[in-house]
Amino acid sequence: MKNGIMGIRLSRAAGVAVTTGAVLASGALYAAPAQAAATAPTIVAKGGYVMNNASGKSLYTKAADTRRSTGSTTKIMTAKVVLAQKNLNLDAKVTIQKAYSDYIVSKNASSARLIVGDKVTVRQLLYGLMLPSGCDAAYALADKFGTGTTRAARVKSFIGKMNADAKKLGLKNTHFDSFDGIGNGKNYSTPRDLTKIASSAMKSTTFRKIVKTKKYTAKTITKTGSTRTMAPWTNTNTLLSSYSGTIGVKTGSGPEAKYCLVFAATRNGKTVIGTVLASSSASQREKDAKKLLSYGFGKA
Repeated sequence: MKNGIMGIRLSRAAGVAVTTGAVLASGALYAAPAQAAATAPTIVAKGGYVMNNASGKSLYTKAADTRRSTGSTTKIMTAKVVLAQKNLNLDAKVTIQKAYSDYIVSKNASSARLIVGDKVTVRQLLYGLMLPSGCDAAYALADKFGTGTTRAARVKSFIGKMNADAKKLGLKNTHFDSFDGIGNGKNYSTPRDLTKIASSAMKSTTFRKIVKTKKYTAKTITKTGSTRTMAPWTNTNTLLSSYSGTIGVKTGSGPEAKYCLVFAATRNGKTVIGTVLASSSASQREKDAKKLLSYGFGKA
């Protein structure tokens, strides 16, 4: 089903309003055909949550408060913490260290293919973090924006900021022990909490611009001062191309997390945002998200 549940349409024709369960025309009430979107959809993902982004109203829940591993959806908070820094200069340059490269090799982690010695801007690192889900970009940002005299101390400090932000949002079922989702047993959240994190992050115009971008090409500065044009980064969120109105947000996967997706879309002036955790495949998490978006728009 290319665009979710096709039966849900909001007609702008004068005097006609389509709602979840009824069609109002010329003052008379008629039953909507097939009761479109009246029944909550069945999803494969073990956890799911959808809300109206403007009001915060819950539109769908499935094990919405059950703690699960979140994979790279963790990086939403990584970006959020960076973008919340005082006097942030998005054009500040960060030199890529060998430690970042060694880390992704040792963890067999997703990568933005950053080159050791290159100078990369904070803005570029955020694109490298959110589009190809670069764990090297995540490491570079944690090292840059944490505080301390050693890299380990700075990373620990940055993760502390992630947890402080979760606490500030009032989230009781979220804890981070990594900057990228490759946790050590204590990196977890819930569909409801992740949706709230994403909703808060989407208040940043920079964040919104990044997560809506399908492809981005960074030009970095090499050790010798020349310009390197990186291979384009493609957004792993396939909803951007397959579901009309999609505006973000982030994929995640892992042996424990399975397949996750935090998603948001805007249609007819309404924004629906949500999360699926522990789906069975990349294609299935997309199908799950489409079902929930279409259902959400029917109730929003």
